[in-house]
Amino acid sequence: MSPEFLWYIPNTVEPGHRGDDTTDGWGSIEYSTDLARTAERHGWGGALLGTGWGRPDTFTVATALAARTTTFKPLIAVRPGYWQPAQFAVAAATLDQLSRGRVLVNIVSGLDNLAAYGDTRSDPAQRYARTREFLHLVRRLWTEEDVTFAGEHFQVSGSTAAPRPWTTADRAHPTLYFGGASEAAERVSAAEADVQLFWGEPLAALAERIDRLRKLSDQVGRRHRPLEFGLRITTVVRETTEEAWRVAEERVARMAAGPSDELTWTGNRKTAVGQQRLYDLAARGEVLDTCLYTTPGTVGGGGAATTWLVGSAADVAAALDDYRKLGITHFVLSDTPYKQEIVRIGDQLLPRLR
Repeated sequence: MSPEFLWYIPNTVEPGHRGDDTTDGWGSIEYSTDLARTAERHGWGGALLGTGWGRPDTFTVATALAARTTTFKPLIAVRPGYWQPAQFAVAAATLDQLSRGRVLVNIVSGLDNLAAYGDTRSDPAQRYARTREFLHLVRRLWTEEDVTFAGEHFQVSGSTAAPRPWTTADRAHPTLYFGGASEAAERVSAAEADVQLFWGEPLAALAERIDRLRKLSDQVGRRHRPLEFGLRITTVVRETTEEAWRVAEERVARMAAGPSDELTWTGNRKTAVGQQRLYDLAARGEVLDTCLYTTPGTVGGGGAATTWLVGSAADVAAALDDYRKLGITHFVLSDTPYKQEIVRIGDQLLPRLR
């Protein structure tokens, strides 16, 4: 299958996200539309929309961007504790029809400001059990009629969602992305997700996880197409290898010198298994594989900004191609300033990957 290349739109009202020095427009439709249209023009299939309590609602922003673009696919981050599955299934199918099949969905189980929006599930086991029910039920509501379901977390009776998602010969509904590195999270992916989304770990670690997830798919009785795999990572690309590393090291020095503004989201960084796996990489060396930079995580970087791929377009393309050889076919890349790097990475890196 052809790989999917997506960018990242921070979707925040606060300036300075991950060091972006743009001062105006954050949180406005003009700013986000400009990023989405720039992504269209420079080869990106779409973009992940950042989520978190205190940010603009991702679904509302995705709807606005879909109306202002032609091919742009919003990867909409949603939380099962924020949406009921039947409500979400209808909302997403409606937008999918209106946009002619451009909706992608990223299901997020990590902790947020739960009390602010009335989520009472903080126990990890319960959250993953709820996510599995959410994915299972949304998929059924998109593809079946008269659905009755009585689970521990969600119930519907005689439910038929209308309209249906936009369908083609290769697509029955929006792709369901999911991330997580704990055993409970991997069981959810193996059973119900379409794409397991990884953060930037070394090749050997992801090869091991991919093998485990494929075996786990059989163990949990997966009933869908084979699980696919994606990578969400920061990419620092410059004309030469030397320039890219100079930029990366200067940025890390600035992060180390003052309070980190690397993340708007803080979530469960101290307890999340996937985040801790990234933090632990620094003990193995500053640079792993060919150009995976681990130092950002030691000075405040978190999530997709914990590890970076650094180098020339040829260097980073070769590194991403190594991930593709493992079976990874979905790539969500980013760097800041967001608009400038949409253009640079889109023009210099994507042609090498295609």
